[in-house]
Amino acid sequence: MDWTYRLRLRNLKMLLSLAQTRNISHSAAMLNTTQPGLSKWLKDLEDDIGLPLFERHARGLRPTPYGEALIAHAQRIDAQLERASGDMAALRQGGGGRVVIGASGASASDTVPLAVMRLLERMPQARVKLVESTMDQLLNQLAQGELDIVVGRSAPEHHDPAILSESLYMEPVHLVARPRHPIFDLTRVDWRDVMTYRWIVWPKGTPIRNALDTALAAAGERLPADHVESNSVTINLTLISSSDVIGVASHRAALRFSHMKAMRIVPIRLSGFGSVAMYWRQEAFQQAAVEAALASLRGVVAEHQG
Repeated sequence: MDWTYRLRLRNLKMLLSLAQTRNISHSAAMLNTTQPGLSKWLKDLEDDIGLPLFERHARGLRPTPYGEALIAHAQRIDAQLERASGDMAALRQGGGGRVVIGASGASASDTVPLAVMRLLERMPQARVKLVESTMDQLLNQLAQGELDIVVGRSAPEHHDPAILSESLYMEPVHLVARPRHPIFDLTRVDWRDVMTYRWIVWPKGTPIRNALDTALAAAGERLPADHVESNSVTINLTLISSSDVIGVASHRAALRFSHMKAMRIVPIRLSGFGSVAMYWRQEAFQQAAVEAALASLRGVVAEHQG
């Protein structure tokens, strides 16, 4: 009999626990089972598959490439089961379905919240979950089935053929600072002025950081050595609004926070534009709440451009 027929949902939890703890005894305690029983199950599974899933070391377990592949499948199945549970709970409570949206810093302060408001006007009973992170992490969660939609700066280097994408708009990045920052007392601001302050920037490799690095190179400048890296909109906003650090923000986010009196755009032109896109999985039957969220995102962008 094919070994997959002998797998049960509890077995998936056992595999995922071993991948997380890398320790048989710790996983046995978490799963309320015995260490010999868990060891035997793992050995039987490896024998059935005909491949070693974990390397045994004095300090615990380490997944082999075969184990990593199976763990990835188990993570996707587990995510889909969690989604199914959430969908059923939403429908049981009379809701209109459930949608999980991931947002990067480029969209978390403007496009996504505006689209969620529009979605809830259209589907008041829909259950919405929002997750904020960097694009590489969000796209990985989307591929694993943990998210339905991701919105952020285009990241072609993370392209997955099973993921659909649609460009929403183009926008530049800006340097920003708190409204009463001393730099705004200057008659004219140049690069030498902004370089005297500590900067807070997004981590290297993120799309918005790539856009900043490209803009700095075009201006013949480099990121100051005195800088902090952060992938959190909340942390960035707090540091910018309560100190003299110079920050970086996408155009729409900068305008939104300017209207909220939380920051001002530093009058230094950064060349170049980045594309903000939405990503979603290609599904044979797309949920109504997901389709409505995609339509809401398109509507918010069209309204802003109009």
